[in-house]
Amino acid sequence: MEPQKVIISHCLEQTLTEAIGLCSYDKLFVLCDDITEKVCLPVVSGFGCMKDALPIVIAHSDSSKTIESVMHVWSQLQTLGATRHSLMVNIGGGMVTDLGGFAASTFKRGISFINIPTTLLAMIDASVGGKTGFNFGGLKNEIGVFSNADSVILDTVFLKTLDHQNLLSGYAEMLKHGLISNEKMWAELINTGVEDISLQMIADSVAVKQRIVTEDPLEHGLRKALNLGHTVGHAFEAMSLERTQHPSPNTQHPAPILHGYAVAWGLVCELYLSAIKTGFPTDKMHQTVAFVKERYGKMAITCNDYPTLLQLMTHDKKNTAGTINFTLLGGIGNIIINQNCTDEEICEALDFYREC
Repeated sequence: MEPQKVIISHCLEQTLTEAIGLCSYDKLFVLCDDITEKVCLPVVSGFGCMKDALPIVIAHSDSSKTIESVMHVWSQLQTLGATRHSLMVNIGGGMVTDLGGFAASTFKRGISFINIPTTLLAMIDASVGGKTGFNFGGLKNEIGVFSNADSVILDTVFLKTLDHQNLLSGYAEMLKHGLISNEKMWAELINTGVEDISLQMIADSVAVKQRIVTEDPLEHGLRKALNLGHTVGHAFEAMSLERTQHPSPNTQHPAPILHGYAVAWGLVCELYLSAIKTGFPTDKMHQTVAFVKERYGKMAITCNDYPTLLQLMTHDKKNTAGTINFTLLGGIGNIIINQNCTDEEICEALDFYREC
């Protein structure tokens, strides 16, 4: 698989016009959710290159990242006369680019698509690496394929549309990239904060993922580094989704947590495991944990939730033979993949998360 073409845009109209111009197509479609339709689509709808684009709209939030939404996109493409020579522009967060990429990659065995991520999280994480897919059976991204967009366009103009929580969600993935990269990048992220994020910081973070994905496009080895914080994080996220869809009686209906918050909490647990199993420096662990605690708070869990979280972790796609597989660190930038932890060690990490 060829490396993903990621463009850091300084003039969105020019960049998008050039990207569309490189594609040979008969019909142009634009996919967004019902929020980005109102907030982000108007940013590009007036561009000459988008004047003939036919809109397809899906519901927002990760709870809409389902086969039903994929089928809606397929149905709209079919109804509106798409052929295997059509082009789709996905404008939105990671849910839209993941799901839109999957729908495009499978419609008539694959049509071309361009991704324009509009959240910091999508720019840093979902935009790079060619992963597409949707949630299934209560599990994150259970169904999907590797398929690169023709172009991925990153433009900070969309960050102005985000609230503080969504900026923090993306910043957690940047923090992960700093931890797996080098101490200078980690220190800048710890000492800067999302309020002062720069285009260069975004570009540097994207470059970390691009380098790893280029070396290991199909996730056979090094790419597992990007899973840091995600084994536990995805379990937190899946539990939150279950609580949202099936709230306990006599409790206020909870809102689903943002992906980056789950990753930040997962980093707390997995840095603890790194400290006790692979020698990660405890001072840097505590600095990172303090950063997360101050900005992200924590998810309310008790020891009664541990069996459910452990069960959810067994479904992680990087596991082998039912054994929970972690990416841990021996130090900042010292990546140690395929680490097994006992249930007792994982529960100890969850205790640390609850008590820290």
